[in-house]
Amino acid sequence: MGMDGGWAGVALTLAVLGLYEAVLVLPRQRLAPAPARHAGLREDWLGVVSAQPGSELLAVQTLRNSLMSATLLASTAALALMGTATLTAPSLHDGLASPGPRLVLELVLLALLSASLVATLMAVRFYNHAGFVVGMPVASPARVRWADVGVRYVRRAGVLYGVGLRQLVLVVPVIAALLAPAAGPVAAALVVAVLVALDRFGDDAAPG
Repeated sequence: MGMDGGWAGVALTLAVLGLYEAVLVLPRQRLAPAPARHAGLREDWLGVVSAQPGSELLAVQTLRNSLMSATLLASTAALALMGTATLTAPSLHDGLASPGPRLVLELVLLALLSASLVATLMAVRFYNHAGFVVGMPVASPARVRWADVGVRYVRRAGVLYGVGLRQLVLVVPVIAALLAPAAGPVAAALVVAVLVALDRFGDDAAPG
């Protein structure tokens, strides 16, 4: 495929991914209400366990599971980022002299992996802080004093985890475009369709 075809495939791939990202960050977006509702679910969960004496161990274990999941995702992003940086370093160096569609895709790939790594690391941080809050005895003055902070930590951790996971999933179309520019837009459309469908799953039944 010629240079023009390569640029067209790259442009379409990035356009689909960019549109998806833009829709997600709109304050009143309707295609993906799940993140906000999941945040509400986590807040309700913390409110319920905070009202039940003796639930501290269960709450800590639940957050530990979330912490382990975020840690695994961060490790995956870190390994992928290091491997990508190692493999693309020669072509990145040569590509700076004559920029092409491959250089753009490699930079986007590095950016997505970096964003995923940073977001999941921050999720680990907030889950860790929230663990100290929910580990306090429910009736203790310290638990009451830190309750609002714990809610914010759990919300932020969940949102950041979702961001990191999505950035990692969006790597797939970029890799497809690297292998064959014409496959990029197709892969991007399929991945976005799946993500949107999952975000809307159970929307009618979920509480507002």
